[in-house]
Amino acid sequence: MNDNCEQTAEQPFETSIKTGKAEFDTLYARVKSFLERDTLEMAIDGKVVRGYRSPDARSVWIRDYSDMMRGFKYFEKDLTSTVEHFAETQAESGRIFDYFTTFPEKLPSERENWTKYVRVPVEADVEYRFVKAAYLAWQCFGDDAWIERLLPKLERALSYIVEHPWYWDAERGLVKRPYTIDTWDFAYTAGAHEWLQFQIDERTFFGIMHGDNSGYYEAFRIMARLCDRLGRPKRAVVWERRAQRLREAMNAVCWNGRFYTHFVKLSDVTIPGVDEAEQLSLSNPMDINRGATSHEQAVAIIEEYRRRWRRTGSFAEWYSIDPPFPAGVFGDDKLVEGAYVNGGVLPLVGGELARAAFEHGFERYGVDILRRYHIMIAAEGESYLWYFPDGRAASVETSTSPDAEPTDGWGSSAMLYALIEGLAGVEDRGARFDALRLSPRWIAAGVDAAEVTVGYRCSGVSVGYTFRLEGAERIVLDVRRGSGEGGGDSAAEVKVAFHVLLPEGARAKAVSIAGSGPTTHRNVMVEQSPYADFEVSIGGPPRVEIELG
Repeated sequence: MNDNCEQTAEQPFETSIKTGKAEFDTLYARVKSFLERDTLEMAIDGKVVRGYRSPDARSVWIRDYSDMMRGFKYFEKDLTSTVEHFAETQAESGRIFDYFTTFPEKLPSERENWTKYVRVPVEADVEYRFVKAAYLAWQCFGDDAWIERLLPKLERALSYIVEHPWYWDAERGLVKRPYTIDTWDFAYTAGAHEWLQFQIDERTFFGIMHGDNSGYYEAFRIMARLCDRLGRPKRAVVWERRAQRLREAMNAVCWNGRFYTHFVKLSDVTIPGVDEAEQLSLSNPMDINRGATSHEQAVAIIEEYRRRWRRTGSFAEWYSIDPPFPAGVFGDDKLVEGAYVNGGVLPLVGGELARAAFEHGFERYGVDILRRYHIMIAAEGESYLWYFPDGRAASVETSTSPDAEPTDGWGSSAMLYALIEGLAGVEDRGARFDALRLSPRWIAAGVDAAEVTVGYRCSGVSVGYTFRLEGAERIVLDVRRGSGEGGGDSAAEVKVAFHVLLPEGARAKAVSIAGSGPTTHRNVMVEQSPYADFEVSIGGPPRVEIELG
């Protein structure tokens, strides 16, 4: 474990949101309670590795873990041991394992508590998730020396994908994979395999899945940011150029005018009984949040989800894929239409969709998703990985996985991601909040006053603000940044990019900073939503006043 995570004082500001509305004020505590029941500690090679499990298996998957970090990064002290363990077990080729465990998985037939490592060959998304997990861990405690030591491992992981003939289509310059349901881990075989197929063989059907490519686009950009931070500007330019080439190729090949085609086939294969051209798959909102889309593309995807919700009658529009595949065609009779990743409803998708909605001018829609999720989990205090479209929750009997725990940290973390970075609008754009974007969107939720604090327990740093809408006259924001030295306001100057949602029909006449006077601002429209944009370098706790007109 990294020393930065072992030797810090208690968090001076606990992450919290106070608005007087339960759907926002209680979400952090509820998600934290789910995640605290999802922890796994394993003694491997004489060291304790602490991670977080998916609700459907007692193992630490880098896929779930890297997304769940968006929830537990606020309160977890140990953000490094799992990342380091995946790095330590990396193959010479650069390949990363999918997961590890010391717990028997297939009871009662498997009883051995051996240490097990698994890589599912049909998956092409593992390495970008490893990069993302390392980046998020570094962002929370800001140890440049730690991430610099990991940098060769990160580069080797990405090189593995773009050099391996299983995963790279050199003709199109895109990541490829076998025919799976979006990012999931079993492939279509047209009946050639007796159950779920996790292997690649001579009968594998290959194609391009958009979510892999948006994931590597984001990973390449992470590498560019890290290289720039570590004083390697030429290498940063290389990674940024690779990212832009990948994005351009992805949009040329996968975009169909309304959303990203689920699977652009490289092999000659047709699955009877489904209109593959109409299949909307779960990585679409993730593509938006990873930055792979234009604003216009993001709007088209969001509108597509809303349109399908009205048409399908599902209790929520957070589909894993719509329309689903015919029952059982992937080799398991449990994969009926509407079950699991074959058309099930995932809070993971809902959280990503809400985050995208907040960013692209659909703020009230994002609020609506958060409110519906609050209603889902408030009554029983439970959240499942997936639900049938009629609202029934996943169970062991209906899943292909050994567990179906009511503590879904994967989806609930996505909802928290939408709340904190979307509605509350607190985005760490550096490390330890040394570069910050504040985009309070409380007006879309009918909230006139809010108090927000977001902190990393790992390093003891935090940022916070109070928000007040004073009638039609002004918006007042008081911003603070807590140090990692036991509290108080840090003297370090922080660059803050403000992107403040204004009341409908309003404009910012003037923006002033207490002690500094007026500052330059821009009025911008995101769809029909007015925002005031300005940048301020702050040291102490400033007061920002936006005069409305």
